[in-house]
Amino acid sequence: MYLALKEIRHEKLRYGLIISMIVLIAYLIFILTGLAFGLAGENSQAVDSWHAKSIVLNKDSNVSLTQSVITTDQAKDAKLSSKEAVIGSTPVVAKHKGKEKVSASFIGAKKSQFIINDLKISAGRKARGNHEVVVDQKFKDDGYKLGDKVTLNSFNDQYQIVGFTKNAKLNVAPVIYGTIPSWKHLRAMEGVPVVGSAIVSKNAKYHAKDGHLKTYSISYFISKLPGYSAENTTFGFMIGFLMIISLIIIAVFLYILTMQALPIYAVLRAQGIPARTLVSTITSQSLILMVAGLVIGAVLTAATASVIPIGVPMSFNLPVLTWISIGLLIMGFIGSAIPAQKIATVDPVKVIGG
Repeated sequence: MYLALKEIRHEKLRYGLIISMIVLIAYLIFILTGLAFGLAGENSQAVDSWHAKSIVLNKDSNVSLTQSVITTDQAKDAKLSSKEAVIGSTPVVAKHKGKEKVSASFIGAKKSQFIINDLKISAGRKARGNHEVVVDQKFKDDGYKLGDKVTLNSFNDQYQIVGFTKNAKLNVAPVIYGTIPSWKHLRAMEGVPVVGSAIVSKNAKYHAKDGHLKTYSISYFISKLPGYSAENTTFGFMIGFLMIISLIIIAVFLYILTMQALPIYAVLRAQGIPARTLVSTITSQSLILMVAGLVIGAVLTAATASVIPIGVPMSFNLPVLTWISIGLLIMGFIGSAIPAQKIATVDPVKVIGG
């Protein structure tokens, strides 16, 4: 460790450049990870807030909430308990004079069931009638306020915003919570014997008996949300490639520096300093550089998170970031293996004599 620190202090510019590269890579990985979790969260925030374990859809809906319909008879045979709730879902466009249109997802639910009972209100109150709604915080960010009356799609009916709730997005669209009759009206299903789009349950082993219905785990349902898996896979590959790039950069820079300092290491070997000590120096240098780069990258990430616009979906998962940091440290350790092996096998006679 002593030799490692001494050499870093002596070659400030060279090692400073390496640290700068590590900082940029760590910063980029942390930001991409935050964006990945942010986008994933905006796809499933509403579902996560329900704390459900399973969901029942029409088996021909292709695991799509908006394409699924559950009939009255199917709901009767389902034997719902306090752990189950029927919901209806449909995409809508909310409009209010003088304000920007908002593409949203309307969720109709019964106020006696847990979806509405467990709904956390950040401002206002829960809806009590068919023409009252609770909306996601994004509406408030877009200038909507309590008491505003919005129209949905091309219908003339007005729905008064009586409450706001946080972290209620589905497929990146903010959620509007209303009633089942309102959902049926928006789907033009008034008078049709249907009760909703899905049955959501807090019981992982819940199964509807009707052969036209199928139960899915919530995790599987979320994975089938449009774009969810593609986004996560893309970000995963980007982060993986960046970690491999960090390995290559560390290995190349340390190899170049080692080759330049090879005569010095040869002299140290000739003076009787064990190869293990010199290998430890290279490894220590790599870890010091990685730790310094990660710390600075984390500070830059925190600074960026504090000033980033509200509209940018970003969420930092500390356990995941910790594992990524550990992974980068391992990459740095592996990257030091090539120059370390060169030091371990150096022949002082050939290097000095040459």
